Amino acid sequence: MRDISLILATVGRCSELNRLFDSLIAQSFRNFEVIVVDQNTDDRLLPIVHRARSLGIVLKHLHHQPPNLALARNAGIAVACGAWVGFPDDDCWYEPRLLERVMLRSRRSDKPEGVICRWVEQHAALPPGSLSWHLSCHFRDIPVSSITLFFQRSIVNEIGGFDGRLGVGQWFGAAEETDIVLRALRVGTLLAYEPSAHVHHRTDPEQVSKSSQARRNARHRARGTGALYAKHRLPLWVIVRGLISPVLVPLLRGRLGAELAHGLAVARGRLDGWLGWSWQTSPARAHRRLGQFLDGGPT
Repeated sequence: MRDISLILATVGRCSELNRLFDSLIAQSFRNFEVIVVDQNTDDRLLPIVHRARSLGIVLKHLHHQPPNLALARNAGIAVACGAWVGFPDDDCWYEPRLLERVMLRSRRSDKPEGVICRWVEQHAALPPGSLSWHLSCHFRDIPVSSITLFFQRSIVNEIGGFDGRLGVGQWFGAAEETDIVLRALRVGTLLAYEPSAHVHHRTDPEQVSKSSQARRNARHRARGTGALYAKHRLPLWVIVRGLISPVLVPLLRGRLGAELAHGLAVARGRLDGWLGWSWQTSPARAHRRLGQFLDGGPT
């Protein structure tokens, strides 16, 4: 029995994995395993897997097709033996005491069932305390990335893992990590912040591209957020804010070129996702929610 299973779903990358494995070798806490869920169609990962094992990492190597980040993670969870699970990206890396600090936080008197680490490049700091359903369903908590998430495996199994309809490779092109957090909070899971546990993942300065492909990508990702509006029946004011703000902000700033076009793409994507999710679950409900939105009535 391991304390932690790290579920690493990967496709397309090679050299970045060596950096992650080097950071795992340096961990002060050693009772963990890595489950590599390989979504490549070739054997490019075999030398990297052999190297990781030669360095002493306990590693399981699975293959999963077709590529689907959420379902690949679920496949890894299914064979995990750790009491806790984490979800590193194939291009992130951990500071040496991250796993130790996650375990120390899990053993405090409040006994959290999930621990949220600090993404150094994204968050200047984390607040003390824990996530709440009230703030998270209004998108008022700090955004949580899957690379910062550690859950008790029993909780992940209870809520059914990641939703394979959301995320990379799907029509609803993102938001699978926000969805699993919201579902965990709905069943009363205590998700505690641990500011001293640091994970790294390079970020690029946010730039609004003028290309039509960039706008299509933004719209594609935004469908995931729109899906959450319908799936979790979020308040109407949250939906309205989410649809209007991407357009209103550049208008107020007087940025009527690429930034406004990007905002329109995001707003359209969120509307796509909201109505698309409602339609796939109930066409009648989709029509009703659209009518209520246009009339300004309650959801």
